[in-house]
Amino acid sequence: MTNPLPNLNPGLLDSAVATAASGAHKPRILLLYGSTRKRSFSRLVVEESARVLEYLGAETRIFNPTGLPLPDDAPVEHPKVQELRDLMQWSEGQVWCSPERHGAMSSVFKAQIDWIPLALGAVRPTQGKTLAVMQVCGGSQSFNVVNQLRVLGRWMRMFTIANQSSVPKAYMEFDDTDRMKPSPYYDRIVDVMEELMKFTLLLRDHQDHLVDRYSERKESAEQLSSRVNQRSI
Repeated sequence: MTNPLPNLNPGLLDSAVATAASGAHKPRILLLYGSTRKRSFSRLVVEESARVLEYLGAETRIFNPTGLPLPDDAPVEHPKVQELRDLMQWSEGQVWCSPERHGAMSSVFKAQIDWIPLALGAVRPTQGKTLAVMQVCGGSQSFNVVNQLRVLGRWMRMFTIANQSSVPKAYMEFDDTDRMKPSPYYDRIVDVMEELMKFTLLLRDHQDHLVDRYSERKESAEQLSSRVNQRSI
């Protein structure tokens, strides 16, 4: 049987993560990438990340953006839009990885986020979930995309972990079988996934409390009062 993680030294992982993940249900992690190219390096990074997360005890799902229409260019009932929105609600944590294009995240990646409203009915699909951000570069290392993804994560009301990954010259970091070569960049991805798991395990049962806002409680109370007054008229 082929070792799914040949670059990983299991004895050096934080064993407490896998132990904690074995209780209740497995942490549910959604992974998004930002290119539809046949050999997408953001996808390959996401696939490596999913392998690490599963080894640590997570349940992972990777969304394929191929076929997702541009925002507002199709009805929300479009199957790919519904698939993405369902996965957003399913997840307890997320991994975002985009290539850098013209110093910014790709349009493919941004389109995925732009299909997700801050609220779906009474449910906020991303609020309170954990997030890890990563990017791949065609040239020298930069942090433009991860910085933008942090802003985006904050806007989507997510808890973005401190660690992050930026892989320069990504085309040099994968072998002929599309597996990532041993390197400090691979080790950093393991670091990020381990940290994401820790924070997801710590926060997932407390999301409702942590994102409970006074202003929203006030608005809900006013709406309830208005409905009561209307019924009494």
